[in-house]
Amino acid sequence: MAEFRNYTINFGPQHPAAHGVLRLILEVDGEVIRQADPHIGLLHRATEKLAESKVFNQSIGYMDRLDYVSMMCNEHAYVLAIEKLLGIQAPERAQYIRVLFDEITRILNHLLWLGAHALDNGAMTVFLYAFREREDLIDCYEAVSGARMHATYYRPGGVYRDLPDRMPQYEQTKWRSKKDTKRINEDRQGSLLDFIDAFMQRFPQKIDEYETLLTDNRIWKQRTVDIGVVSSERAMQLGFSGPMLRGSGVAWDLRKKQPYAVYDKLDFSVPIGQKGDCYDRYLVRIEEMRQSVHLANQCIEWLRNNPGPVMLDDHKVTPPSRVNMKEGMEDLIHHFKVYTEGYCPPEGEVYAAVEAPKGEFGIYLVSDGANKPYRMKIRAPGFAHLASLDEMVRGHMIGDLVSILSSQDIVFGEVDR
Repeated sequence: MAEFRNYTINFGPQHPAAHGVLRLILEVDGEVIRQADPHIGLLHRATEKLAESKVFNQSIGYMDRLDYVSMMCNEHAYVLAIEKLLGIQAPERAQYIRVLFDEITRILNHLLWLGAHALDNGAMTVFLYAFREREDLIDCYEAVSGARMHATYYRPGGVYRDLPDRMPQYEQTKWRSKKDTKRINEDRQGSLLDFIDAFMQRFPQKIDEYETLLTDNRIWKQRTVDIGVVSSERAMQLGFSGPMLRGSGVAWDLRKKQPYAVYDKLDFSVPIGQKGDCYDRYLVRIEEMRQSVHLANQCIEWLRNNPGPVMLDDHKVTPPSRVNMKEGMEDLIHHFKVYTEGYCPPEGEVYAAVEAPKGEFGIYLVSDGANKPYRMKIRAPGFAHLASLDEMVRGHMIGDLVSILSSQDIVFGEVDR
């Protein structure tokens, strides 16, 4: 009789489908996975410890670098926690801007996920299409903050500045003809709001293109239907949130259940799946992009009709404008104090969570009355999802592991925080 034995193999950390520096130790019986042991910590960056050595304001930039595909949503949770500690609230216009950019960030995240998920399953074209649209939205990030990814745009008390009245224009180069330059700049003749508005008008047709390529595609369904099934009860027990939880049929969305900013004033619906397999998670994210367009359109309309301040006028917490700072001694002192000493919130502890594209992203802050956090703890959605990987992949093939891991939308910046 031939002797059969299982093999133990490494998957990652340097693997194109690992979505970061994930090392999986797989016990396989031929092509079938019997056990998967995720090893993390290869990207550990000590964000929580670093935040405890800096004044509150100086850690906003670290939030962008956690889940580096959902930058402004991470910032939102952190500034909400600080605002709770200080007992302040951002002006209404700033809150609408935050919601607008939260939804732009959600689309950015889901586009990257869709492209990478399709690529992992063997579909190349979708990846190129998704990045074509991402480029426009990254331009919006750059227009408001000057950075294409790590924006540091949200601040305690509001946002860094109001939306600009002009969009940056592309210039003609030896690689870009005059005709192409004119076409690219067509939507850039007005303000940033006009540019976002034009994008939101054409984006639903682009989502239709992705669905034409994938949703009823026979090969796509063979790779995703009934793969990585998680029941609604088990999803709740495992601490799932976001599309992972909604894909299993649980209608839980913090924007509806625990509204923050101005989500309670806006109209949108929460898509849910039925089976809890990779295909359902795909459909949920596709529909979430359509709902993000609907939310963004409502924000654009409100912002057009309601000018106003985007930052609190309390200069003990927020810096004065650059113009005033260069002309008034009092403002110069405030500027200096805010950026060197920061501010000292009262003693206490708070938890603030937002519905980030991957799930519930939360910040737990403890203040001892000093100008730095006494303790900061980050609740990252990807961490809970990765913990379920062993259960999700048992009995599946190695090729299915790639689909399941990809459907979780793992980013290692937040897992190895």
